[in-house]
Amino acid sequence: MEQRGGYGQFCPVAMASEILCSRWTTLVVRELLLGTTRFNDLRRGVPRMSPALLSKRLKELERAGVIVAVPNANGVTEYHLSPAGEDLRPIVLGIGAWGHRWVESQLTLRNLDPSLLMWDMRRNLNPKPLPKQRCTIQFLYPELPESKQNYWLVVDGTSVDLCGFDPGFDVDLLVTSSLKSMTAIWMGLTVVRREVEAGNLEFDGDPNIASAMQQWLGLSTFAAEQRRVS
Repeated sequence: MEQRGGYGQFCPVAMASEILCSRWTTLVVRELLLGTTRFNDLRRGVPRMSPALLSKRLKELERAGVIVAVPNANGVTEYHLSPAGEDLRPIVLGIGAWGHRWVESQLTLRNLDPSLLMWDMRRNLNPKPLPKQRCTIQFLYPELPESKQNYWLVVDGTSVDLCGFDPGFDVDLLVTSSLKSMTAIWMGLTVVRREVEAGNLEFDGDPNIASAMQQWLGLSTFAAEQRRVS
């Protein structure tokens, strides 16, 4: 008897698709592959996904043997990939590489999300070019509603925190940009220098931090992929 919603085929592609191709599932796996383990952090990686649906997808992945749910030392549930889940790494990264290479860039730049962009930038930020002491970098997106205009990255050694509210620290660098320009930089479609020269990106603060932005900025995992479409 065919499982409801299934393909009813013995083909391994069909069987794998029944697990991985439901809405949001691949993106949840992406977050797990990138090292996210806690429910609230997973939500930040898929901000448009409802908590109820995220919980459902996690249970489905656990039943399928893709992840295991274990309590940490504080009793908080963490989600970790099983060997079967880790086997998905080249598949999911391959999908991302294909999308970066073949999906038209202006189409991808219609899907703008400041909270997701900043979360990914926080995750990939390289603290080495930044001062050794605590450093606070504010990002301002003037075209957005006031409640979504400002984000702060607080870098203290190897620790990087993202705040959607003023953390109360002195700001070392204010970066003012359109969301589209910053997303394009993060995706590797352009570079900081080009956006500054075009007047799409402005700095106010420490010139050394500003000049090193291309080095410390966390770019997409797929930014280095060569695009095959204009």
